[in-house]
Amino acid sequence: MSSTAVPSKSLYERLGGEISVDLAVDIFYKKVIADTLLKPFFAGMDMEAQSKKQKQFLTYAFGGPNHYSGKGLRNAHKGAVANGMRGEHFDRVVMLLAATLQELNVPESLIAEVAAIAESTRKDVLGQ
Repeated sequence: MSSTAVPSKSLYERLGGEISVDLAVDIFYKKVIADTLLKPFFAGMDMEAQSKKQKQFLTYAFGGPNHYSGKGLRNAHKGAVANGMRGEHFDRVVMLLAATLQELNVPESLIAEVAAIAESTRKDVLGQ
């Protein structure tokens, strides 16, 4: 006999899909560029292009469709690491992402899943 169990929904779907991820990224980057610790890493950056890449990456990372064609995390953050990005910067990004999701009334259990995915990228982002 074969099982007809319904596969569980991806984190992407449980967060609300494209509309929710896009909204979260838009709010998140407003927080990032207003943050005195993080703002210097984004000076002169095309934030529209950055937001688009981030939306594609998070969609993929959260189990949605993979339309991400950007650089790998280590390579994408190489310049920021060379300019002084360290663990405290990474921690602030994760904190602002969690704050964004809280603002959007995302359940804490899903925020914890997002934070775990973010944490899994720490060494690559920081070039370690």
